[in-house]
Amino acid sequence: MSYIKSKEELKKMKKSGAILKEVVDILVPSIKVGMTTNEIDHTAETLILERGGSSSFKTVSGYSWTTCLPVNEQAVHTPPTSRVLQDGDILTVDIGVVYKGLHTDYATTIAIGTVPPSTKDFLQKGEKTLEKAIKMFQSGTRVGEISRFIEKQITESGYCILKELTGHGVGKELHEKPYLLNYLDRPIKKTLLLQSGMTLAVEIIYAQTTEHIAYEREREWSIVSADRSLSACFEKSIAIDKEKPFILT
Repeated sequence: MSYIKSKEELKKMKKSGAILKEVVDILVPSIKVGMTTNEIDHTAETLILERGGSSSFKTVSGYSWTTCLPVNEQAVHTPPTSRVLQDGDILTVDIGVVYKGLHTDYATTIAIGTVPPSTKDFLQKGEKTLEKAIKMFQSGTRVGEISRFIEKQITESGYCILKELTGHGVGKELHEKPYLLNYLDRPIKKTLLLQSGMTLAVEIIYAQTTEHIAYEREREWSIVSADRSLSACFEKSIAIDKEKPFILT
């Protein structure tokens, strides 16, 4: 299979992931009320270049930024702008690094300033679900088992999977096969069997009150929840091993 990585490719992906983790550890804590998403993007690019990587997202045809920075109802793919972050917003920081031709991908959604308990609960559910789901990514596991788990965790909390948006393979390209659904759409035995050497971007994308998306008219690329309820995304890149996944980002 083309998406099984060699040891040399995995070595490069680990370096790519290490760069990305270091960038995120500096970037995310620096984000605060009053910043523009353009400022965040410029900082992210500088941090990546200083560490010997380059922007994965700029390899996507027509996309000119280092990050995607959705706010509130924006779910994914929102380009940076002059928008100023306000107290009570939530912001998704989605960022990718390419190092010697190998990509890794990462996203988290954070509260800006003070948000109500309901928003904190909303964000914690996605973050915790990702942490638990990643442990299930082992050689010999069917992807459907993980899809069913994610769907149950999110929907039983009263939230909604944005079903048109998925996780994906990552490595030689930013987006590769296989696609990783956050819900079960077929019998588990008919879903992909995970194998050692696969590299995947596990990406949980959900909204408060709808499973449907819409495209934001005034912003090219930007996808929002159809009812404009809060949306969030939590993503990490991993490599499949026989016993447990290796978290790249």
